[in-house]
Amino acid sequence: MDSDTLWMALALVLVFEGLFPFISPANWRRMFAQLLQLSDGQIRMFAMVSISAGLLMIWLLGS
Repeated sequence: MDSDTLWMALALVLVFEGLFPFISPANWRRMFAQLLQLSDGQIRMFAMVSISAGLLMIWLLGS
């Protein structure tokens, strides 16, 4: 993987992260408020699932 691919991937992450608050800021704010109510364990579990899914996708695309 070259550095251009890495920067492109980062750019796509930023685009996707910005879509929901741009399209529906009120719903994004409500969702963010609900996220603040989660326990540390719940947040870690969600993060672990996200990391695992990302690594699986990288592995599948790389083979």
